[in-house]
Amino acid sequence: MKKILYIHGFSSAGSTGTATNLRNYLYDLGVTVVSPDVPVSPAAALPFLREYAAQEQPDLIIGTSMGAMYAELLKGYTRICVNPSFHMAKLLTFKWLGKNVEFQNKRQDGAKTFKVDKQMIAEFKEIEKLSLKDVTPEEKQKIWGLFGKDDPMVNCRDEFAKAYGKEHFRIFEGEHRLNDIIVKRDLLPLIKELLELT
Repeated sequence: MKKILYIHGFSSAGSTGTATNLRNYLYDLGVTVVSPDVPVSPAAALPFLREYAAQEQPDLIIGTSMGAMYAELLKGYTRICVNPSFHMAKLLTFKWLGKNVEFQNKRQDGAKTFKVDKQMIAEFKEIEKLSLKDVTPEEKQKIWGLFGKDDPMVNCRDEFAKAYGKEHFRIFEGEHRLNDIIVKRDLLPLIKELLELT
């Protein structure tokens, strides 16, 4: 049985609708989708995800937004990065600093909100120093970038293309968040191709 690790975006949870949709679409094809709650602290999140991936040994990792930033750092795995956000520190500084943020989806620990503070932003700055580094020819073959044509929140297309080239670079009709149409039209065919599903 094939396995996908889905990594959600900022202020979300493993219970996000995208993970649920992927489970529903891929169940009959024998694919399991695991989607944990990512720790809010970036300093905790990356080690957590590295350990989680090592335990689960996914055939494919898919991340969206902040989750795509983390997915890019999980070298050695086949990955799809959807609208990766490589500048979380800057985004949070100008839009979220000092705010209590509500989780958009139910967290397993029952947490409802979290605060964006200077410590979180400093941790994102440290993580971002690791992004788009140590890109080998082998890594270029293991990663795909999907970018919404009209994404109003994040635009890291040029940085991704500079690091990884345009061989696995795709632009889809849509914005920042995935919806059911985009999942079916743009994401599922790529998943089936990479996992060699019929």
